[in-house]
This record gives sequence, structure tokens and C-alpha cells, in this order.
Amino acid sequence: MKLGFVSAIMEDYSFEEMIDFASAKGFECVEVASWPMGKAERRYAGVTHVDAEKALEDDAYANHIKDYCKEKNVEISSLAFYPNTMDGDLEKRNAAVEHLKNVIKASAKLGIGMVTTFIGRDQTKTVEENLELVKEVWPPIIKLAEELNVKVAIENCPMLFGPDQWPGGQNLMTTPVIWRKVFEILPSKNLGINYDPSHFVWQMIDYIKPIYEFADKIFHVHYKDIKLYKNKLEECGVMAYPLDFMSPKLPGLGDVDWGKYVSALTDIRFDGYTCIEIEDKAFEGSKEKVEKSLILSKRYLEQFVI
Repeated sequence: MKLGFVSAIMEDYSFEEMIDFASAKGFECVEVASWPMGKAERRYAGVTHVDAEKALEDDAYANHIKDYCKEKNVEISSLAFYPNTMDGDLEKRNAAVEHLKNVIKASAKLGIGMVTTFIGRDQTKTVEENLELVKEVWPPIIKLAEELNVKVAIENCPMLFGPDQWPGGQNLMTTPVIWRKVFEILPSKNLGINYDPSHFVWQMIDYIKPIYEFADKIFHVHYKDIKLYKNKLEECGVMAYPLDFMSPKLPGLGDVDWGKYVSALTDIRFDGYTCIEIEDKAFEGSKEKVEKSLILSKRYLEQFVI
């Protein structure tokens, strides 16, 4: 397994500065944020360390990305873009799908071969209605990925944290039962999972067992922790906004048993990219805190991943 991090936390860094940090601190890979250029609509989004459209249009820019990574001995594990490709607003949906297709094309051109993303969800519709929407929206995306030999790894984050995503959340592929249904609809070797155990913790789902069932579908791995506050959960219950009873933490500071998690990954012989994802508010506010969060997380995870 190769240990890296998700670049979105380093939004104030240029591509070169971000890769320089990864290289200097001994990270082997980076999941590189590739949102469209412009203002972020939510936290940890809207970051552009690789401009997909520019990479497609400008060979010199694309070559610079490849050459710089090679020089610094840091691999790009994937291009990361986490939109809502099934948004109820058709204008937003179409824009998300169009950019995702460009990210897939850019991943192929840059020789990366992986895109990490969400499948999306119309948050006002039922699971069953959204499964029908998958049949409408996703076949052309997967066909493009197949043609370009790019793997698409869907993170299992519900994107349901507060009132803006209520009631259904903005990402459908959040549980093993839904994974099975989506993989039946889209039976492609290019569609898989970006596995993040933290989202199963607050959904009260076993985060170890699915690793074995979906071993051949795990393309990419996240290291992010979640801390459940039992006293808050007892007050508001699981039907509350999730952030009312939990919060993201650095690996080792929450409720994930990382020894058991990595052990299961070694059981299935996973030897791909594993990336630290930082969303811990205790480590925000300055570049020093951001860098410290990545260094501390790396130090902790090197007990299990070297």
C-alpha cells in the first residue's frame, strides 16, 4: 500500500507547493483535487490543484504536471472531483457531469487512470427513484471511463451533514446494500469504491465486513476518523443532522480501529493507494496546523502502513 493524502486540505497551496510538501515529508502519493476553477460551494470542495480543462487543452501544462511529480517522486493516486451528478437542478447536474467527464479524460491523458468522486443523488427523491436516475445519468460516464481505461472510485460518504443536504443527502452509494444494486445496474470493471470507514461508523455499519465482500471493487482507500459523542446521540438520536452527534477527526483520534481496518485490507491483498483525508476542525486556521495534521496522521498510520 502507498500512503498519501487528499490535497483539498491544502487549498492555499499551489500544485507545486503541495507536491513539494508531500515529497519533503515522505508521502508516496496524493489524491489531487480537480474541481472547476472558481469559488467553492462547500467546505473541502472547489479546490483546483490540477485544472482538468487546461490539462486537456495545453500539452505543456500536462507535461509539467507529470514531470514535476516524477522529479519529486510523488505519484498522483487519482484526480478528485466530488460533485452531485444527479442533482435535482438540471443545470447543476449537467455542469457536474460535464466536468467529471473532463476529469476522466484528463486522468487518462496524465497517465493516472483513476478518478475519485461521488455518484450523486437527488436529495428529494427516494432510494428507488435515485436508482432509476443512475440508469439515466451514469452509463455514458462509465462508457467514457471504459474507453479511456480509467477507474472511477465512488466514496461512500452520504453527503448528509446539515440542513442543506436534508433529507436524503447528495450521494447514493453509502451502504453495502446500495452498492450491490448500483453494481448490478452498472456491471463495469471500471466502477468501484473509494473506501472510507469513517462514514460507516456514524451510520452504525460494520466497516470491516464489507471489505471482504467487495474486495475486487475497492480501488482506492481513505484514512479519516469519526468521533461519536454518545451523550449527544442519546439526546438527539440518529435521525438528527449527523454533525449534531459526531465530528471528523485525525486518524487515531476517533472511533475507527485502524489496526483492524488495515489488517482487513492486507487480508484481501490490497496494495493500492491509501490517502489521509483531513476534515478535523481542530487543525484548521493556518498552514502550520494543516501541515501538522498531515504529519501527525502519517506518523500514526505508519504503525500499519509503511
